[in-house]
Amino acid sequence: MLSGVRRAASGGAALCLVAQVWAAPAAIQDDPRDWLARTDEALSNRNYEGVFVHEHAGESETLRVIHRVDGEGVSERLLSMDGSGREFIRKGGQLICYLPDQHMVLVEKTPDAALLLTGLPRIDASSAGQYGITELARTRVSGRDARVIAIAPTDQLRYGYRVWIDEGTAMPLKTQLRDSQGGVLEQIIFTSLHMVAHIPKAELEPAVDARGYRWVRRESEPVDSSALTVSWEANTLPAGFHMTASARQMLPSGPVEHLVFSDGLASVSVFVEMGRAGSSAAHDDDAATLGTSSAYSTVAEGYRVTAVGEVPPETVRVIARAIHNAAPDGGAESVSGSAAATAADPHGFSPTPTSTGPAAAAGPVRGPGVGAEMPGFGAAAAPIFGPPSRPSAGGPGRR
Repeated sequence: MLSGVRRAASGGAALCLVAQVWAAPAAIQDDPRDWLARTDEALSNRNYEGVFVHEHAGESETLRVIHRVDGEGVSERLLSMDGSGREFIRKGGQLICYLPDQHMVLVEKTPDAALLLTGLPRIDASSAGQYGITELARTRVSGRDARVIAIAPTDQLRYGYRVWIDEGTAMPLKTQLRDSQGGVLEQIIFTSLHMVAHIPKAELEPAVDARGYRWVRRESEPVDSSALTVSWEANTLPAGFHMTASARQMLPSGPVEHLVFSDGLASVSVFVEMGRAGSSAAHDDDAATLGTSSAYSTVAEGYRVTAVGEVPPETVRVIARAIHNAAPDGGAESVSGSAAATAADPHGFSPTPTSTGPAAAAGPVRGPGVGAEMPGFGAAAAPIFGPPSRPSAGGPGRR
């Protein structure tokens, strides 16, 4: 659940008024996969408030998260306690990002299920063969008894996780994104965490006085990929990866076809520009890394193809080079979606789709849960630790 944001984990404050009892048999409770599923459930469906430290790329940031569930649905507030004091507030299908250092407020629609602090994805049949899941020796984190679950990749083409889960609440007390050698790439640690019976609505109001700020609204709706014909596909993919979503959309740089490939845990976004690449760049390949995210841009059949994901550099390179045009004439002129706000391309590719909306400005709260595309592809302030779900009108943004 790190990411995200760039783009994030979860928290709480107050006295624990409700102790939830799990009546599952001990054998099931001790299954590492069951603990991961319970963590995902707790992050989504319980009230909590807490403070956590996000460490990434040699930098750290302290954030407070408030998560409220009631008859009206889910409301969340994520605010930085360092630096500019940026805040993200999600209520229903709307995400509002307050950026005091820019005197700007960004507003966009986001799926109701998209959380600012996401849980670890569940291991399914498609990803089971690519990761080893084990429970390590129990320990204590922030004064709480914790189960330690390790998710280790079986090859060099994906990252792994290690998560410390509170035995009493199933909340993640500490989460790490790790490379195939076990090196820590990104980390979230809760310094305080409280499960509460009730969170006042006032706790979901911004502390920022936005009078005089410039408001930027992104009006476009997510593209329904089921109604579109996709003309691009991949040849041989890394083991376990398959296409999970596709759509055509309009970005500030022009129309693109957006494909998502996932192994059930790791995800990679591929953007194919509908306009042919310029002759000067027709044979140029570019690679870049931004924290735990990698990007690779190449040209396929005269079109610029860019792959972005929270995976090792070799993975995006292999996937980008596997893309080819499946349509006889490339028929890629029909697009859907629009973008109302623009941001600079974070990877410096040219041409390359650019990020728009709150996701682009979310900064370093992302993850494997905290932002890296890219959780949600511009659908929100990239979650902390969690792969992107499906394409929206955003581009290759990052937590």
